[in-house]
Amino acid sequence: MTAPTRPHSETDVATVLAIVCGCLIALLTFGPRSAIGFFQIPMLADRGWSREDFALAIAVQNLLWGAGQPIFGAIADRYGTARVLLLSGLLYASGLALTAVATDPLLLILGQGVLVGLGIAAGSFGIVLAAFARRVSAERRSFVFGLGTAAGSAGMFVFAPFSQALIASYGWVDALFVMAATMLFVPLLAIALKGAPRTGALTTAVVEQSMGEALREAFATRSYMLLTAGFFVCGFQVAFITAHFPAYLADKGIAPVWAVTAMALIGFFNIIGSIASGLIGQRYSKPIFLALIYIGRSIAVTVFLLVAMTPASVVVFSLVMGVLWLSTVPPTNALVAIMFGTKYLGLLGGLVFLSHQVGSFLGVWLGGVLRATTGSYDGVWWLGVALGLVAALVHWPIREAPAARLVPAE
Repeated sequence: MTAPTRPHSETDVATVLAIVCGCLIALLTFGPRSAIGFFQIPMLADRGWSREDFALAIAVQNLLWGAGQPIFGAIADRYGTARVLLLSGLLYASGLALTAVATDPLLLILGQGVLVGLGIAAGSFGIVLAAFARRVSAERRSFVFGLGTAAGSAGMFVFAPFSQALIASYGWVDALFVMAATMLFVPLLAIALKGAPRTGALTTAVVEQSMGEALREAFATRSYMLLTAGFFVCGFQVAFITAHFPAYLADKGIAPVWAVTAMALIGFFNIIGSIASGLIGQRYSKPIFLALIYIGRSIAVTVFLLVAMTPASVVVFSLVMGVLWLSTVPPTNALVAIMFGTKYLGLLGGLVFLSHQVGSFLGVWLGGVLRATTGSYDGVWWLGVALGLVAALVHWPIREAPAARLVPAE
């Protein structure tokens, strides 16, 4: 059975406003968590905690971000995006505030790990991009996904120097309180995403399907499972760098200013990379493009580890990694939408992202453990290189095609 859907213009004021506000939300939710690495050294010095304590809290954050993503995605699919984003802002702000006043590692895990992790899950890419997908045509989704991903990257670019300036001027505790206050803008911006259509905009028909049927279909689709497995590697690589790169550079004797510069450059060039990824994904094979991204990351890390460590090499590495940083997100989400449509995109995209966050958990946690036990981060860097090559092989055979139920009968 099919049910007609009312077409929605991609250029009407409500759609444009929703995309702008969604991009701002992505900026806000991605910004503070991407800058948390700058808090590691002053926080540990003041509280007397170990790097393992910090790494465990961030690892828990990444795991709950992933675990919460399909749950909040399913809630948004059923009850609307705005309600979930309201909860995101409140959870995120509470978690940052608790992190600021935490006096033992358990409170750090509760604040930065649990509350911030769930706050990000309720307000990050999966939620925002699923809302975008319902407002634009299939031909435009890859580009709009690139815009949303670029906005998240802009958060990294903005919050890297912003957080460092706050820490230098007011101390890390007050810096966290300021960032907590910024998260209260998320519920206000979410108003623009209220009342999203339940199905893909500008489509002619929607096949009726229950949530259970959608899950069974997804798990029986080989390409979806390969996509889910490959996204694990993305999480492993980027979460390790986000959490440990400033400390890694400090270990190598690189001045802190270059760590700030590096994270800001990654954020800025990922804006370019994400938009370019959205455009490329509209024109060329998304699975092959994803495979090339993972190969590019492995090459970039290998060169970075083998050349002499200097501020110049840090800058070049940051430029290259910035272009590749979240360029995986637009084609990955677009593939899920192509395979299954947009009705349960929050749920199905969230499950793919859960794999990403399991990888994130392991990347952050292993970074802390190996640094504490071996005195070096090198083991995690090289493991990321190997996993990048595996991810390229996994993505190559993915089919960019809709499920059989979405193919019109001839």
